[in-house]
Amino acid sequence: QVQLVESGGGLVQPGGSLRLSCAASGSIFSINTMGWYRQTPGKQRELVATITSSESTNYGDSVKGRFTISRDNAKNTVYLQMNSLKPEDTAVYYCHAYVRIYSGSVPRQYAYWGQGTQVTVSS
Repeated sequence: QVQLVESGGGLVQPGGSLRLSCAASGSIFSINTMGWYRQTPGKQRELVATITSSESTNYGDSVKGRFTISRDNAKNTVYLQMNSLKPEDTAVYYCHAYVRIYSGSVPRQYAYWGQGTQVTVSS
């Protein structure tokens, strides 16, 4: 039906930058809010940032002023620009999206997750 494929993770030194991408594909009618979450072992998945279809954004307190979320609706893609990275940003980052798909005569909305991409901040 719908797949979210993330890319752009990797190893970066403290203070460095990375840009994550997440592309949605499949039987998409429209995409509403898209976002990024992260998780470390033994902890709950936490909000990093979200962006609505009208491009209203929301950020977790720990990333405000350092991370920027954006989207390209023509490409069904959401981005996360991460600057001034810290070791505590190390986590698996997951893409999330509310997607309306073609289902019979009426599009229906479902939530989807990507497979995750590892971000490691270390010297």
